[in-house]
Amino acid sequence: MSVSAAPVAASSSPYRSSAFWERLWRSAGLQFVVFFVVTCFIYGQLPGTGASAATLEAFYGGDRTRILIASALSGLNVLNLLWFAAAVRTTLADAGQDGWGAAGTAASAAFGGLFFLLITLGAALAYSVHASGNRALVAGLHDFGWAVIVLSSFPRAMLIMSWAFGLWRARLISDALFATGVAALVLVLLGGTTWVGDGFWAPDGAYSRFVSPLIGLAWIVIVSRVLLTRSPATRAGW
Repeated sequence: MSVSAAPVAASSSPYRSSAFWERLWRSAGLQFVVFFVVTCFIYGQLPGTGASAATLEAFYGGDRTRILIASALSGLNVLNLLWFAAAVRTTLADAGQDGWGAAGTAASAAFGGLFFLLITLGAALAYSVHASGNRALVAGLHDFGWAVIVLSSFPRAMLIMSWAFGLWRARLISDALFATGVAALVLVLLGGTTWVGDGFWAPDGAYSRFVSPLIGLAWIVIVSRVLLTRSPATRAGW
């Protein structure tokens, strides 16, 4: 009897339920936001563009272990973003808006790729900054990282747009939330123009460093709340 009861017990496991996995990946957006904030604190304040060789060596070499730990956690966090984008696509597909869901998947893949490139740059500099001995190369790679941050505004804006329009067309968010999404889209898109030499609108300025990322994180929290307050899909997406 114990042998025959084993399959029954296994089949009743909550981990075999599509609802469990759907809720888990719907919460991946909140996990991404939390891990992003934590890894930023671990990583520390990134030196600005044109930083001196001594400053870069002190940052990347002086706290090498801290940066590598943050890089590993950030790599895992990319997976949270991709899983959440997949959860949004499943929700939109169930509501008949698979086109917007596909656009969100493409945007999340593009942003995830740039994010992973940025993580790789930081980890490589922290791992070999002392051994390289090439200060010009280190400075060039560091400034290249800031260019990646600025240009990542475009896939981030597309991600916001696909979710805002998709959820609105599916009647899953109100007109007010849709307007909020459009405003977030415009503000994040403006982050791709932060090429002033210095100050607020520079690649390493306050807008690119704080304002634009915080707007994106806030929108992920909003979309996460929308998904988590909905009933599971009528079809098994997981």
